[in-house]
Amino acid sequence: MSNALSAEQVAEFLRAEPDFFEQHVDVLLNINVAHPHGGRTVSIPERQLIATREKVRLLESKLAELIQFGEENDALSDKIHALSLRLIDCTAFDQLIDTLYLDLLDNFQVPHVAVRFWDVVPPDAPTPEFQAASAEVMQFVDAMKTPYCGSHPVYETNLWFGEHAPHLKSYALVPLKSGRTFGMLLMASENAERFYADMGTMFLTRIGDVLAHCLARQLTFLPAASSEG
Repeated sequence: MSNALSAEQVAEFLRAEPDFFEQHVDVLLNINVAHPHGGRTVSIPERQLIATREKVRLLESKLAELIQFGEENDALSDKIHALSLRLIDCTAFDQLIDTLYLDLLDNFQVPHVAVRFWDVVPPDAPTPEFQAASAEVMQFVDAMKTPYCGSHPVYETNLWFGEHAPHLKSYALVPLKSGRTFGMLLMASENAERFYADMGTMFLTRIGDVLAHCLARQLTFLPAASSEG
């Protein structure tokens, strides 16, 4: 009957005796293991050094990724701050809408933007922003707690982009609320990865909050009762 220990028994013994190699340094120095990147063998201390270097490289790579992510967030935050100031400076509705469209195109590279309002007094000269939205769209937006991002349009909203609609692959929908929901900001892109389902929406929320605040100063709201029935 063999008295040889199994690999698991050896491992269990070493885990139970963490000081073993300190008491038997000669054993440690004479054990060779396979090199992780080649056929030759190396000592355990050298193998540990190789493993440590690999961990350091992975940590450095992760740190570089986090730094890049932070820098991108800082740059985006600066752009949103600048947009907010420009929107706050607008003194007329037309100026506000034009500033929004132009800034999103030039500074955020969002090629397709649409805004819709409801429960507000439309201007004498109708503009696309006051075209009717379906009851389903209004109910969907009213129930939103955070912006929506994804590859599917909400009901018929993709049709608001006319001839570009068949080519759009991702969407971001931001509710506009000031006491109550009165509209929505819709952005779209031909790039399927531009607005994806799991992306963070903090910056979109900030844009929506500032835009709604500025619009509330320019629009005249209909009495709440007028939207019932």
